[in-house]
Amino acid sequence: MIGLMSLLFQLLIIGCREPFSPEIPPQDLQVLVVEGYLDTEGFPSGLKLSYTKSLETEEGSEAIFPEGQVYLKAESGGEFPLSYLGNGEYEFAHNVPEDDQYTLHIFTDDGKNYASEILNPIITPEIEELGFVKDEEGVEIFVRTKGGDAAEYFMWNYEETYAFRPAIPTYFKYDAASKDIVYLEEFERTDICYRGGSNEELISETSIRFQEGAVFRKTLKKILNGDERLGMRYSVLVSQKAISEKAAEFWAILNKNSTELGSIFSPLPSQMPSNIAQVGNPEAPVIGFISIGVMRQQRLFISLREVIPWAIDDLPEYFQCEVANDTIPIASYEEFFGSGNFVPATPISVPGIPYVVGYQGTERRCADCTLRGTNVKPDFWDD
Repeated sequence: MIGLMSLLFQLLIIGCREPFSPEIPPQDLQVLVVEGYLDTEGFPSGLKLSYTKSLETEEGSEAIFPEGQVYLKAESGGEFPLSYLGNGEYEFAHNVPEDDQYTLHIFTDDGKNYASEILNPIITPEIEELGFVKDEEGVEIFVRTKGGDAAEYFMWNYEETYAFRPAIPTYFKYDAASKDIVYLEEFERTDICYRGGSNEELISETSIRFQEGAVFRKTLKKILNGDERLGMRYSVLVSQKAISEKAAEFWAILNKNSTELGSIFSPLPSQMPSNIAQVGNPEAPVIGFISIGVMRQQRLFISLREVIPWAIDDLPEYFQCEVANDTIPIASYEEFFGSGNFVPATPISVPGIPYVVGYQGTERRCADCTLRGTNVKPDFWDD
């Protein structure tokens, strides 16, 4: 999901042609921001609470996150608490009936009480297809689904993971105890690693625009030619969520402001729809939107062999990476490899001598993929 906190801070300063410094009480600038989607089938889902910042707040200053009690209350009487994970993040992991109605309650540590409007779970239609196509620009990842009377507005999020190799893979290390070069253990491998990320931009669509509500080949991500992501194996986990029209309006306005930031015609946060209010003080500003329902997920793998030819562009992290020409003899291992900044890469043998006489080396940044990722294979990874 897009960075709501940072976008809202920018939105709060839009709206005047000339610089203006109004005398606003500091407490009015610390507005509660609420964002999240609660899955009703027990899949761990999240809620995040944060505060907007004052214009005088120094850039890079530590964010303030409210703590307190958060729970979902069913109209039928049940209460389902959210677990606090830290940094304003709460986890919801309850299997609750979709035919009930709910209210989210938030009690912050400063004594304030907030409640949502009545929340009606929306059952998200299945992802009918998650696939990709390759064209002259690269690879496009798309999704296909079909809306219905109760599910006409959609949002998608994705989490991507890919395997990669360093510029100069090596299987060796200097062992200080034996003062010799040894093979890396499996858990120490630096020749293959994994990196990941998630979408920062809003991805949304409405099935109302399409005949029979069929959302056909909605683009989720474009991977351009030369991108390292497809150099070995790539995986993307897509989450599809059906949301209400009001929620879709909220996220559309927020996205519009993020792409057209600076326009004096952009709606201010006070004009944005929200379904959260402070109990006893409904005029107090609160920013954000909570949705609830059944989420759908699907994972896609893309292997290099499915997109070849795919030449990876040179990465700045590996600028001028090369294996040094000089051979480091056994007597000099500690001198050259002892610091760890220079690592053994290529063993050198001489005909007639039954052991390795030395190693050519390279900079660690060129050979150690753990500087850019993790060598722990994800549980879901399928080779």
